[in-house]
Amino acid sequence: MGTSFLNIVLLMFISVCAVALFKRVHLPPILAYLFAGVLAGPQILSVFAHPEEMHLLAEVGIVFLLFSLGLEFSLPKLLAMRSLVFGVGLGQMVLTTAVFTCVPYFLGIGLSASIIIGGTLALSSTAIVIKQATEMGILNNRRTQLAVSILLFQDLAVVPFLIAIPLLAQQGEVSIAMALGGALLKGLFVIAFLMSVGKWLLPWVFREIARTRTDELFVLTTILIALLAGGLTYYFGLSMALGAFLAGMMLGESQYKYQLEADIRPFRDILMGLFFVTVGMQLELTVLMNSLFEIVFGVFALMIVKVILVRAASVLVKTDAVDGWSAGVKLCQIGEFSFVIAALATTHGVLTSEQSSLIVCMGVISMALTPWLMNNSVLIAKRIVNKDTLVDEENHPLHTELLRNHVIICGFGRVGQSVARMLKMEGINFVAIDMDPVRVHESRNAGEPVIFGDASQKDILQSANLKTAKLVLVTFDQVDKAKQVITQARSLVDTIDVMVRTKRDYQLESLYTAGANQVVPELQEGSLMLVSQVLHYAGVPMSRILKRVRAERKGRYDHMHGFYPGETTEITYGTEDKLEFIHAIVLSEHASCIGKSLKQIDFERMRVSVKGLRRDGNEIKDPDSDAVLKAHDVLVIAGKPRRVERAERRLLEGS
Repeated sequence: MGTSFLNIVLLMFISVCAVALFKRVHLPPILAYLFAGVLAGPQILSVFAHPEEMHLLAEVGIVFLLFSLGLEFSLPKLLAMRSLVFGVGLGQMVLTTAVFTCVPYFLGIGLSASIIIGGTLALSSTAIVIKQATEMGILNNRRTQLAVSILLFQDLAVVPFLIAIPLLAQQGEVSIAMALGGALLKGLFVIAFLMSVGKWLLPWVFREIARTRTDELFVLTTILIALLAGGLTYYFGLSMALGAFLAGMMLGESQYKYQLEADIRPFRDILMGLFFVTVGMQLELTVLMNSLFEIVFGVFALMIVKVILVRAASVLVKTDAVDGWSAGVKLCQIGEFSFVIAALATTHGVLTSEQSSLIVCMGVISMALTPWLMNNSVLIAKRIVNKDTLVDEENHPLHTELLRNHVIICGFGRVGQSVARMLKMEGINFVAIDMDPVRVHESRNAGEPVIFGDASQKDILQSANLKTAKLVLVTFDQVDKAKQVITQARSLVDTIDVMVRTKRDYQLESLYTAGANQVVPELQEGSLMLVSQVLHYAGVPMSRILKRVRAERKGRYDHMHGFYPGETTEITYGTEDKLEFIHAIVLSEHASCIGKSLKQIDFERMRVSVKGLRRDGNEIKDPDSDAVLKAHDVLVIAGKPRRVERAERRLLEGS
C-alpha cells in the first residue's frame, strides 16, 4: 500500500513538472503527459511496471470527455449531422481500413491480422482532437464538425472490431456474422433505452437536484449519470464512451447543459491527463530504437495517406476543399482505441507482440505531432489547394503584444459587444476575452480581436497584454467569476483600473471590497437614464441633471436603493438576503418607540436606515436625529427583508 501511494505521488510530481516545463516553452499539455508517461513507464523509471493496471481508471477520462461532447452535440444537432456521421464517417472508415488492410496483406501477413491492423490504423484520437479543439475554441466550426462526425462513427466502429477479434482467432466466419448481428441488436436496444431515459427521466432528476441548491449533490449526480451510462454500454459489450456520449447528448438540450459541463470539466481534464500518461507508458523504447527508421517512415506515410483518404471521403457530401483537407490533417494520427484493439488482438494471438508494439510506437509519435498539426491545419489545407494563406480565421494569432493603453473586455456578449462598438467609433483599441467557442469563431471571422479563454486565468489575461492595458472591463453577470478576474488582474498589475458591470445593486459592496474601481449596476443605471430623461422633459436644466447623476454615482446610487414590496415581488432562496426593501411603519399609541428620539433608537445596530418621517400628513425630509417620535407618525425604513421585519417588531413591541 505504501509503495503504491509513493508511486502515485511520484507520478503526479513528474506530471506537474512536465506540464510546467512544456507550458513554459509554449507546448501543449498533451505532449507533457505523453512525456511524463514515457519517463515514468517500465522502460525508464519504472514507476508502474504494469501500466495496463491503470487503464480502466484512465478510460474514465474518455467517458467524461465523450459526456462533455454529447452536451455539445444534442439529438437535433446530431440528426442534422447524420449525413456527415454516416456518410463521410462510414466512407472514411471503409476506405482507410481497406487500404491499410491491403498493405500488410501484400507484405505476407495473414488476412485476420491484416484486417485488425487496417482497423487500428483507420482510427483517430477522439481524446486529443476534441480536447485540443475545445481549448482552441473551434469545436463548432464547419471543418471541426466534419472531423468530429468522423470520430463519432469511428467510436461506433470500434465495437465490431472488439467483437470480431476473439472470433478471428477461431477462424469462424459464420460465428463472426452471428456475433456482429447480435451486437447490432444489443446496440440498438441499449441506445433506445438510454435515449428514453435521457429524454423522460434525466431532466426530472436534475430538476429535483437543482431545487435542493446543493452544489455537491449536483456534481455527484453528474458523475454518477456519466459513469452509469458508460457502465451500461460496457456491460452489453459496447464502448463505455458511447454510453457517456448518449447520456450527454440527451442532456444537451436541457437548461442544465452549461452547469453540467462546468461540473464535469475538472474530473475530465485530470483523468484525461492520466490517460495520456498511460499512453506514454506503453511506448516500447527498445522497439523504437531497433525499428526507428521503419516507425518514422510508417508514421509519415500513414499520416499522408489518412489525410488523402479523409479528403476523398469528404467529397461524398460536397464539402469545401479547405474544410476537407483541414479535417484530414486533424485526423491523421492513430487513436487511443487502436491501443485497446491491438492489446486484445495480441492477447488472442491475432497479432504478434512485435506488431502490437510497432502500432503503439507509431500511435504515440503521431499523437505527439497532432497538437502542432491541429494548430496549423487550416494553413496546411490552404497551401494544398493554393488558396491565400495570409489570413487564417481559425488560428490566426492576435498580436496583442503591440497594443498599448487598450481596454480588455472580459465577456463578449451583448454588453461587451456594445462597448466594443463604441470604443471602435472613438478609435480606442480593445481586446475581448470570451468562453463561448461559437461566438469567438463568429467574431474572429468578422475581424474582431477576441481571445478564447477564461478571463479569470492569469495566462489568458497576460495573453491580452494586461501590463500595458488602461482598463479591465468585466461585463458578465457572474459575481464570483468577476471577483476572480479582479484578484488575478490585481496580482499581475496592482495599479490597473477594473470596472465591473452587474445587473443588480445588492452586489455593489462585495465587488468594491474585492478591489473594483467602479461597479455599474445595470438596473440602477437604466433607472438613472430614465430619470434624466424625465427631468429633462419636466424642464429641469441639463447642468442640474448632470450634477444629480454624478452625485448618485458618487454616492453609489444611495437614493435608488430599495423598493416597496408587493404581491408580485418574488423572494427566492438566493435573493432573500440580498434585496433591499423600503417599508412604512405606522406608529400606534402603544408602540414601544413613542417618546424616544431617533438618536436613542439604535438603527445602526438593527442594520436598517431611516428614509423619511411623515407627521400629520406632511413629510419631514431628512429628520433630525433629535426628532422625537409621536403617536400616528409614519416612519419609513429600508434594509434587507429580515432586518426590516425585526426592526418593525422592535419599534412596535420593544426588545
